[in-house]
Amino acid sequence: MRYIYLLILLCCLSCNNERVLQLPEIENAEITEVLDVSPAYIFYDETQPDSTLLNRKNLIITTNWLVNVDKRLTLKQAIPHIKFLQDKKRNAEMHKNEEAKNYFTCNDTSIGSLGFLEFTDVNYVTDTDSYKNNEPINDRIRTVHISFLSNDVFGLTEFYYGEQIKDEAMIIERHFNKEYFNSLRKNKNEIHLFFDKKLSFQNYIDFKHKVLKFTNEMSEISDEEFIY
Repeated sequence: MRYIYLLILLCCLSCNNERVLQLPEIENAEITEVLDVSPAYIFYDETQPDSTLLNRKNLIITTNWLVNVDKRLTLKQAIPHIKFLQDKKRNAEMHKNEEAKNYFTCNDTSIGSLGFLEFTDVNYVTDTDSYKNNEPINDRIRTVHISFLSNDVFGLTEFYYGEQIKDEAMIIERHFNKEYFNSLRKNKNEIHLFFDKKLSFQNYIDFKHKVLKFTNEMSEISDEEFIY
């Protein structure tokens, strides 16, 4: 993993006056090594109109992409650049590699090294009407909407056979834990994730990692993520 640290450092030093990119932090990442990679960087830069600067000079279509996003950016700032990178790879016509994946690079504090979160198939939906009109279309299983509203609060809406059976706001530290998600493990669920665009990228990584960590094969997490 040491060569990846060096890669990030060299890019930061070469990009306009020693830019510093602060990676989001997670614990116990499932993926700790990715081979055959090329990096992209989304910097926090207050001199830019949207406070972001994208560096993608070293991207190679046929490789796995490590997307390094500064944790201080909001989703409103970061997601347009992330979607741009996704479209660039998905729409590639020459030398396309169907096996190449996309990962967010994180600092795994549990091992003092890098961890990675895959987002290859994620489709970020930013259209407000799509968010408002998103209703469960699979009435054969329980559908769960988890809406991350702030640093501390998430909304939980559950549907059973297409009928809403629960809708409430909950404190993340108090309720977003194994005890709650153990109840989801007992049923087949379809989970949809919603994120407030004002959340930081650190919040996004933390919350998504929690969902992935606490669900199991009984839950299918939708590839569509709504940013509203």
